Amino acid sequence: MNNNNGQGRILVGAMLLLFGTLALLDNLDIFSTRDIFHFWPMVFIIVGVLKISKSDSTTGYIIGGGFIVLGTMLTLQYMGIIHFRMRDLWPVFLIFAGLMVIFKGKLGDKNNYLNGQTNQDSVCNIVAVMSGNKLQNSSQDFKGGEINAVMGGVELDLRQASIQSEATLNVFAMWGGIELKIPNDWTVISHGSPILGGFDDKTVPPMLNTKKLYIKGYAVMGGVEIKN
Repeated sequence: MNNNNGQGRILVGAMLLLFGTLALLDNLDIFSTRDIFHFWPMVFIIVGVLKISKSDSTTGYIIGGGFIVLGTMLTLQYMGIIHFRMRDLWPVFLIFAGLMVIFKGKLGDKNNYLNGQTNQDSVCNIVAVMSGNKLQNSSQDFKGGEINAVMGGVELDLRQASIQSEATLNVFAMWGGIELKIPNDWTVISHGSPILGGFDDKTVPPMLNTKKLYIKGYAVMGGVEIKN
């Protein structure tokens, strides 16, 4: 069942409206849109804020904060306030990777990072950054969790799991993809917002709506697919 709340449609419409207005002003020589392009890195800041607003885990906050820091630094560089070269920042990726490894253990979800790992945790917390994770969860009291895929992919198999009543999954896919496989007796209620991406619900709704899986989050130039 696809119950999109329309946030993605409104956001895309607003972006088209904004670009159309700027193009019109530029054609009428009222305003030069070239000055706006110097602030394109603010897109990363917006993505970071969106990620943090929908996150319930420390790893999600780290990913969102990373986008905000990157966007801020690039914006300041284009404004001439700071100066750096991208090749000078490669150690930042090592720092980011180190933080992710540290917080994995703190959150007790390290099993979720092993390809093909099967676990029975009622709450999952999965991250794939420039990598791929193929996981299974067979919890009989699945409550949801958070999945992040940045330039990577996550495949989560929940066909052996069960929901007592409701569960919520917060998803975030940017330049990557998330694939969810769920049991036939689950009802999917999607509140995901695609931004130059897509949420594809291929599930067949069951006769009874006693087990509901809520999907929330964003797909930024990426995709989320749910099927049973």
